[in-house]
Amino acid sequence: ENTTTSDLDRLYEVNIKGIFNCMKASISSMKKNGGVIINMASIASSVGINDRFAYSMTKGAVLTMTYSVAKDYIGYGIRCNSISPGRVHTPFVDGFISKNYPGKEKEMFEKLSKTQPIGRMVKPEEVANLALYLCSDEASFITGTDFPIDGGFIKLNG
Repeated sequence: ENTTTSDLDRLYEVNIKGIFNCMKASISSMKKNGGVIINMASIASSVGINDRFAYSMTKGAVLTMTYSVAKDYIGYGIRCNSISPGRVHTPFVDGFISKNYPGKEKEMFEKLSKTQPIGRMVKPEEVANLALYLCSDEASFITGTDFPIDGGFIKLNG
């Protein structure tokens, strides 16, 4: 009930249409020599996040786009996978905490970190390393798959 139409429109533009536009712009040239597409989804696509249904919905769309593109273009040597991070420790997270919890930054950071069973947020470089692996020749048999990098959030919570 707190999500506005403009919130939903923005999430659609960024999370769905943004990925669509990137794939549309690259697939025609990739059809000649193959390649790898990595889409960024989220654990929200698999479990839904409280009070974030619109975000979860748009990230779910990323998964289905990933699966469809993998199936449609496998014959061209194009592999398509997605990565679903849990909470990533970025300057955005630090800024959000500072803005919304002044004086309680450390406490809130620890609370958010503990939502991951592993006890911390994923580092951006860990997500990047997974993407590099998925783009490598060592992952040449992997397509049409989503890879949670979530510190056990999906399988170990609850």
